[in-house]
Amino acid sequence: MRAVFIQSAEEHPAAFCYQVNGSCPRTVHTLGIQLVIYLACAAGMLIIVLGNLFVAFAVSYFKALHTPTNFLLLSLALADMFLGLLVLPLSTIRSVESCWFFGDFLCRLHTYLDTLFCLTSIFHLCFISIDRHCAICDPLLYPSKFTVRVALRYILAGWGVPATYTSFFLYTDVVETRLSQWLEEMPCVGSCQLLLNKFWGWLNFPLFFVPCLIMISLYVKIFVVATRQAQQITTLSNSLAGAAKHERKAAKTLGLAVGIYLLCWLPFTIDTMVDSLLHFITPPLVFDIFIWFAYFNSACNPIIYVFSYRWFRKALKLTLSQKLFSPQTRTVDLYQE
Repeated sequence: MRAVFIQSAEEHPAAFCYQVNGSCPRTVHTLGIQLVIYLACAAGMLIIVLGNLFVAFAVSYFKALHTPTNFLLLSLALADMFLGLLVLPLSTIRSVESCWFFGDFLCRLHTYLDTLFCLTSIFHLCFISIDRHCAICDPLLYPSKFTVRVALRYILAGWGVPATYTSFFLYTDVVETRLSQWLEEMPCVGSCQLLLNKFWGWLNFPLFFVPCLIMISLYVKIFVVATRQAQQITTLSNSLAGAAKHERKAAKTLGLAVGIYLLCWLPFTIDTMVDSLLHFITPPLVFDIFIWFAYFNSACNPIIYVFSYRWFRKALKLTLSQKLFSPQTRTVDLYQE
């Protein structure tokens, strides 16, 4: 992620972040505008945290939801929830105040967590696509092929690879010592600008598009196979037909989640790559819109589940009722019509 908010001269900033030489210019908004932005960001963070918290709770609490696919959804929900809880509060202040007031240590940590949670999300969506591909294209072998143990390995990779990658570039001197020819000028005082260089922009490009290409190719194949299955469904028994229908619906729902992810993240990713070649000319306001549009994706998955999954709606009703404390609630069959 590009953790930076630099004001351009065209915006006619009214102040500076710090009263020192080399300070970043600061654009001062009216109190009304600041209040509107803070309230909007707070509402978004509340939806992200509470929505994904419920997904994590439902999958953890109800035994009927203890499946490999749902464990991947649980881990994805945790990444999105932590993004809203640990990253977005400071991002909100930076966007409104147009300055970073929290020092170098928190700047580095904020950039690390931001990159970690965002990369973890796309890795998990890629793994979920693989899971749906196995379930639709190889249904007979799927139960033995994609087990809970396999899902846990994917979850470990989904967190471990982004954590290692981000730590390598943020907490080692590889960029400063070995890639100095790629570095831009030193940032002004008051910006959280760690890896704003051509190398970082282009290195993040394949990390976004390679998983995206994998997901798109898998879902195209899933669509073709699911269409063929729908034409043959009359020859199946009722039980097999019901199972096939359930798997196709799950694939459509998760395919929608992948599509919304691409829609939310594509503008920011392309801007980061192109902007690195044009000496970062994107206006701060435009960049902020792109990054918050990408952040908004973390609120989308719980909303998609509410409208698409019957088991999610039943779990929500049980959680909000007094039946949650009943001994039988934990083992209730949420998939029963």
